[in-house]
Amino acid sequence: MATATLAPPLLSLAAEDHLIGSSRSLQQVRDAVQMVARTDSSVMIQGETGTGKELVAQAIHEASSRSRGAYVKLNCAAMPADLVESELFGHERGAFTGAWTQTTGRFQQAHNGTLFLDEIGDLPIELQPKLLRVLQEQEFERLGSSRTIRVDVRVVAATNQDLFQMVQERRFRADLFYRLNVFPIRVPPLRDRMEDLPMLVRHFVRIFARRMNKEINHIPEEFMSALRLHDWPGNIRELQNILERSVILCSGPVLQLPRVDLKRMVPAKIPMVLRTLAEAEREHISEVLREANGVVGGPNGAAARLGVARTTLLYRMEKLGMRDLK
Repeated sequence: MATATLAPPLLSLAAEDHLIGSSRSLQQVRDAVQMVARTDSSVMIQGETGTGKELVAQAIHEASSRSRGAYVKLNCAAMPADLVESELFGHERGAFTGAWTQTTGRFQQAHNGTLFLDEIGDLPIELQPKLLRVLQEQEFERLGSSRTIRVDVRVVAATNQDLFQMVQERRFRADLFYRLNVFPIRVPPLRDRMEDLPMLVRHFVRIFARRMNKEINHIPEEFMSALRLHDWPGNIRELQNILERSVILCSGPVLQLPRVDLKRMVPAKIPMVLRTLAEAEREHISEVLREANGVVGGPNGAAARLGVARTTLLYRMEKLGMRDLK
C-alpha cells in the first residue's frame, strides 16, 4: 500500500501563513492581504461557506499597523436582530428591558484595532444606516444615550451572499455596500485549489493527532485519492470535519478514511471493484475527457464539467500519470 510520510510541522511565521497552501489562487489572496493591510481601507471578503474568510480577516489585521490593537469579531447572523444594535454600539443601563448594566459595544472594544463583521448580508436593514454613519464619521451613540463616542476602527466584512444582487433587490443598502466594498477579496473554494489538498491534510491531521495524543505517520495514497474525488461543498470546514473524524477512529500510525465517508465521497457511477481509488479517479477523469472530446479547458472542456480549474485538472492528470491524455 502506497503511503505518504507526514512532513515536518508547518511554521506560522507571518500573518498570511494562516492561509495554508501554495496554489496560485491562494497566493493571489496573500498578495491582496499584503496590499490592503498597509492601508485603513474597508475590505469585503467574499467566498463560499467554509473557505476560511475569517482567517483572511485575521491575516489582514495581523499584517497591518493595527496589529497591536484589538481584533474584535461579530457574526451578524448568529444573534437575534433586536440584539445586534446593542452588540455593535453598546447600551446604557435601563435602555431596554433587561439592560441592568452599561455595556460596551464591539465598535468601542475595537478602538485602534480591527472589527470583523461576518455574514454582513444578514445585518438588519434598519441598522445599516447606523453602520454607514460609523464607517463615515467614526462616531456613534450607545443605546439609551445621547453622548457621542468617537472611535478609530478599521472594518473588515465577509459574506457568502451576492451582495450586489441584494442591492438590486433592495435588501441591502447601496451606499453601505459601496462603502464596505472598497477592496474586495475573493477566497477560492477548495475544489479550485486542489493542489493545496496534501498540505492542508498534513496540517490538520497533525493538529488533531496532537490534540488526541496520537501518532499518525502515514497518509495512504488511497486516502488522498478519495479526497480528490470529492467536490467539497463545505470547503475547508468540511475537510476539517472529515479529518478530525478519521483521526478519532484511527488506531494506528496509518490514517484511514471512515467507510461512511468513503461511500459518500466516491462518485456512485465509478465501480468500487477497481483496485485503488487512484484508478477510480483516473477512470473518472478519462470518461469526462472522452465526453469533452479530449478538450481540457474552455466552457465545455473537461475541467468545467468536473467543476475545477484547468490548472487543477492538469495537476491531477500529471499526478495520476495521464500525460498522454493532455
